[in-house]
Amino acid sequence: MNSAKFAVGEVIRHQKFGYRGVIIDVDATFKLTDEWYEHVARSRPPKDKPWYHVLVHEAGQQTYVAEQHLELESKPEQIDHPDLGTHFNEFRGGRYYGKSVN
Repeated sequence: MNSAKFAVGEVIRHQKFGYRGVIIDVDATFKLTDEWYEHVARSRPPKDKPWYHVLVHEAGQQTYVAEQHLELESKPEQIDHPDLGTHFNEFRGGRYYGKSVN
């Protein structure tokens, strides 16, 4: 099994598109359909590495992103997303804690 570089609750930045977000789940390998991969994952990131479910700051949407496209936010600040409270209770020390993180 692949070791994930990032964890649930960490604030990240997408290296190509520049958006910030918070990780709400981690898949050890790609778990969506081949059809989704063909249409959305245009850079063809590896399917056998970790992929992340991310709430996107100020977008009201969730994305599914390959590990190679993410980096930890250098100065993590809270994000604004309508589903944040569904996953977390608290932001401290630059990361989120609560319902998804023990």
